Amino acid sequence: MALPTLTPEQRQAALEVAKVARTARAAMLIALKSGQITLADVFKKAEDDIVTQKTKVFAVLKALPGIGDVRAGELMKKIDIADTRRIRGLGERQRRELIEVVG
Repeated sequence: MALPTLTPEQRQAALEVAKVARTARAAMLIALKSGQITLADVFKKAEDDIVTQKTKVFAVLKALPGIGDVRAGELMKKIDIADTRRIRGLGERQRRELIEVVG
């Protein structure tokens, strides 16, 4: 399937939407890393925030204090979460186990 041809105005609007999403996602990850919000807060926010829903679980875990690439990967493997899974795609059991393990 070919990509649709966008007018310059449509392209600019799409770029602006993407920029807003990246900024919101970065702010959330920074707040998570600094301890201003918790993993439970992220899951709560994902109930009605599309940007949070589309954030990859791996990125969220890496943003937690004390968790790097290796530990995040181990946690995901232990709880049976695919590497490409996004917050929106997590089941209730997976969310609960992540909160129990990470605190």
